[in-house]
Amino acid sequence: MSRSTIIPTFFRSSLLSRRHCASVLRPPNLLGSISRVYEPSAAAGRIGIHPNLSHLSLPAFALRAFSTSPAKNSTPAPFTYSISASYSDKRQNLDLSRNIFSFDPSSRKSSASAHAEAEEPRPRVQSGQDAFFISSIGETNNVAFGVVDGVGGWEESGVDPADFAHSLCDYMADAALRYPHGFDKVSRGQLLQPVDLLDIGYDQVMADPAIPAGGCTACIATASSNGLLNVANLGDSGYIHLSPFRLNFLSPAQTHRFNTPFQLSKLPKKMLEQVALFGGAKPYSEVPSDSALTQQTLEHGDVLVFATDGVWDNLSAEDALRLVTRIMVQLKAWVLPEEGAPGVSPDFVDIVRNATLKVPASPGSASADASVKGLSAVLATAITHEAKAASLDTKRDGPFAKEVQRLYPDENWKGGKADDICTIVAVVTQEGR
Repeated sequence: MSRSTIIPTFFRSSLLSRRHCASVLRPPNLLGSISRVYEPSAAAGRIGIHPNLSHLSLPAFALRAFSTSPAKNSTPAPFTYSISASYSDKRQNLDLSRNIFSFDPSSRKSSASAHAEAEEPRPRVQSGQDAFFISSIGETNNVAFGVVDGVGGWEESGVDPADFAHSLCDYMADAALRYPHGFDKVSRGQLLQPVDLLDIGYDQVMADPAIPAGGCTACIATASSNGLLNVANLGDSGYIHLSPFRLNFLSPAQTHRFNTPFQLSKLPKKMLEQVALFGGAKPYSEVPSDSALTQQTLEHGDVLVFATDGVWDNLSAEDALRLVTRIMVQLKAWVLPEEGAPGVSPDFVDIVRNATLKVPASPGSASADASVKGLSAVLATAITHEAKAASLDTKRDGPFAKEVQRLYPDENWKGGKADDICTIVAVVTQEGR
């Protein structure tokens, strides 16, 4: 993303992103369907929505934030997580059949599963300056995951922000897999905290001579088998916690000013010397301990959406809630409230495993279409598709456009904000439910 990272004139980035004339990147309509059974509609540039649900109105309580409490059970069954990531480079066409990663916890691996001692560099997913990781935590049944967004202002100093972001995710994924090895501050048996994981990854990036400089925002989570979610969020990536038909929590952004988020940074010695010699403001450079820490108690049927600002600049939390709700209702995963509170389908576990979305095949593929399988993959794909469409829509004002119009009315900004996009969706299930 093109955002401000520091104040000095030798490294100043415009407060507003440069507009991109990229109509060729506009995602196609999805002509397939989500099975069980998700019908397509004629709505341009969107995941197909059943006509009866295209104007679904949510009850008043749906958008109220509140705290959840653990279920009263003397011996609660363990929680498991179906987790997938969908992503898109702002410079490329949206390829939904390839730009998807679904995590398999039984593999005891991560999204960056190559060993650190491998001779060849790890292949980088096509997510631009955004990055993500999903990993088992050691030999436990807990998981760690997160999204990271390289600060685009570094390009003006000849630095590729993607190097910092992708390397940080690789280091965190490896550290989580090796837990508790390498975590001096953590005792065996303790739940790994995301701020400690971020700290380990950040230290390794700072010590890596192959990464001369850079910076990123980060939203990092650990989820335990007892249903506790811990999150460390630094900057303007973020997450939402959804339960049937309601928004439980929306993480607030951390910013110095508009479009200038809190950010981890690696500052080259020469840059610091220039600031000392010529004066001026010190570059922005936060550390992991500056992260906002939150904890959520999860329930069977909950959905977690973690995303970079390529999503949140173009879709509001309410937009994401409505999209997720439409899909969950059409799949009968969430039960519409008739009398009493809304609920979760008794077939929820089967739906989580078997939900399927048909998508256009990759260019050059022999087949006419492809598919993504699993509820978390379906939801992540839907959100990424919707965010991509909104980012390239010159008439649809998202959260970024509305904020520019409020703060800088003379800019005449209309429509979406083209950016790299990365979405992680985790679907929560509890055994025996």
